[in-house]
Amino acid sequence: MKGALCMALFVMADLHLDVKSNKKSMEIFGNRWTDYVQKIRNNWKKLVTEFDTVVIPGDISWALNLEEAISDLKWIDELPGRKILLKGNHDFWWGTNLKMQKCFFDNQITTIDILSNNAIECENYIISGSRGWFTDNSMQTAYQNVDYSKIINRETIRLRMSLECAKKLHEETGKEILTFLHFPPVWGEFKCEEIISLLNEYNIKRCFFGHIHSCYTVPSSFIDGNIKFSIISADYLDFIPQFIG
Repeated sequence: MKGALCMALFVMADLHLDVKSNKKSMEIFGNRWTDYVQKIRNNWKKLVTEFDTVVIPGDISWALNLEEAISDLKWIDELPGRKILLKGNHDFWWGTNLKMQKCFFDNQITTIDILSNNAIECENYIISGSRGWFTDNSMQTAYQNVDYSKIINRETIRLRMSLECAKKLHEETGKEILTFLHFPPVWGEFKCEEIISLLNEYNIKRCFFGHIHSCYTVPSSFIDGNIKFSIISADYLDFIPQFIG
């Protein structure tokens, strides 16, 4: 969607939708999540116009496959603006780019783009990103042995592919590259050095992440080195899309 008209850019991660069955509603996790789907819809419609773009960095739908996700994707599609989606750790429905594009075409989903090994130019910005991952094994919950070094290596490769695409667009346009991740590359005592190193290599100044829930008293943004990091989980934002520019 290079060159797409975009009047404003917003971001909000972790929608955790299950609009068809509501069997996996996030409302069980506390009062903050009460009526969260309606809150997202209402706040989105108040802020976002058809000319705007919203980045959704992961944990989009509880669906287990692409067919199950259609109702949630159509719900997103019906909201104003263009949406850029990237994968989160709960997005088990996520398929190949080709399968998802076919699904969008077959179901007349016209306002969603996928951020996966690519970059997207949007008005004053270039959008890059990937899922990311924690490398600290103590922060993982796993049901079997997992080689986290392989996972982070794979995610680093994916992020580099996205940043390479973004770099080319930056060289053509001079626009700022923003990076969106699902997992936080920095959080408390934890730091994913592989991803931080990559962000610095490509001179990224602003990075947005989700995944973190129920932490409502921490600062919305913080500086680590030369990078400003911002938490944009839906519940942290009180289900109000965060304006970027």
